Amino acid sequence: MSLPHPSPDGGPSSPLQIADYRKFWLARFFAVLATTGTVVIIGYQLYDVARTDYGMSITQASFQLGLLGFAQFLPVFLLTPVAGVVADRFDRRKVAGTAALLDMCVALGLGITTTLELRSLPVLYTFAVLHGMVRVFISPSMSAIAPNIVPPQLIPRAIGFNSIAMQAGTIIGPAAYGFMFAAHHALPYWCSALFTLGASISIQAIRHLPAIARDPAKAHPIRQIVEGFRFVWGERFLFGCITLDLFAVLLGGATALMPVFARDLLHVGPEGLGQMRAATAAGAAIVAFWLSFRPLASNVGVKMLAAVVAYGAATIGFGLSRHFLLSLVCLALLGAADMISVFIRSSLVQLRTPDTVRGRVSAISGLAVSASNELGEFQSGFAAALLGATGAVVFGGSAAIVITLAWAWLFPELRRARTFEARWEQ
Repeated sequence: MSLPHPSPDGGPSSPLQIADYRKFWLARFFAVLATTGTVVIIGYQLYDVARTDYGMSITQASFQLGLLGFAQFLPVFLLTPVAGVVADRFDRRKVAGTAALLDMCVALGLGITTTLELRSLPVLYTFAVLHGMVRVFISPSMSAIAPNIVPPQLIPRAIGFNSIAMQAGTIIGPAAYGFMFAAHHALPYWCSALFTLGASISIQAIRHLPAIARDPAKAHPIRQIVEGFRFVWGERFLFGCITLDLFAVLLGGATALMPVFARDLLHVGPEGLGQMRAATAAGAAIVAFWLSFRPLASNVGVKMLAAVVAYGAATIGFGLSRHFLLSLVCLALLGAADMISVFIRSSLVQLRTPDTVRGRVSAISGLAVSASNELGEFQSGFAAALLGATGAVVFGGSAAIVITLAWAWLFPELRRARTFEARWEQ
């Protein structure tokens, strides 16, 4: 596919025409590829160890997956405010690049312990916490870089391309890692070490970032943390967007229990687990590819809310399915709906946030995403212990729909959002 021609005013008409953006895109792809693949394998390995080595029942092992989600969320909860300030005070390339190198060390540790057969629940929990600690510094720094290297009018398209990188990594990572794990349990971790190294090199190769404007009167880190939360709280639209994602996905997430479905309900093993995670990403990638070339332009708020309702409905379908192909279809629809919601929310949040607080707002948004994912895994594990895996997923999908309807009423600003419009100078 050829790149678009420059716009009539001589500027780029596509983010892909910007060399620094292409480096950013590659770094994002490598980082997501490593992270999604690693998270899937840690979850499956922990569930398998709980069932095989510790003799736990399906319910008990499912609860261990919930604890794993909580272990990954705890460092995110504690360090996210710090990560946001770091992204607004220091060179974002160096922050993201250094964090990626530390994540490479975590992958090497997992590869070594797996090769030496030192597998146990405490070991896996420890590395999950370490992975969460370094990952929290990657997300806000990388998220805040794109608006610095892409003109405001191209930000919606850049977010579409960002999503392609994310979903491509999410498709390839879990599927490839599942097959690699079946071949040799340590192989996925060795690959993650290579991918995180590639992410670090790519992000630090970006040549130009504008200096971050700083107010000396508000330079104290604690004051900056408070300022970031105060800004989000004062912007009802941002607050509504971030909390909608938090509560809808927190209650509606089905990914935490995928190892249960793969191993004991659908009987497809680690290879099937990889395909299930890939199906979600495939649905999202198709939509992301479409939106990167034909971004939404009207009634974006209503479309975002409708997409979250569709996400909940697809989650219910996955929970009830006992046919592998039908489950894959439901997961693909789930991913497609989630992509529409993420595309709209991310575009609006970026365009309505000034650069001086973008790192902190990105960190707060990332905290909500992590809470909805990792803490949602804890919720799913706890619900599965009470309702079973099927009951937990169906309950979660239904709750996501209820939350969306409630937010549409509590935050009319979401319904009224018509177009993507920059409120701040980028």
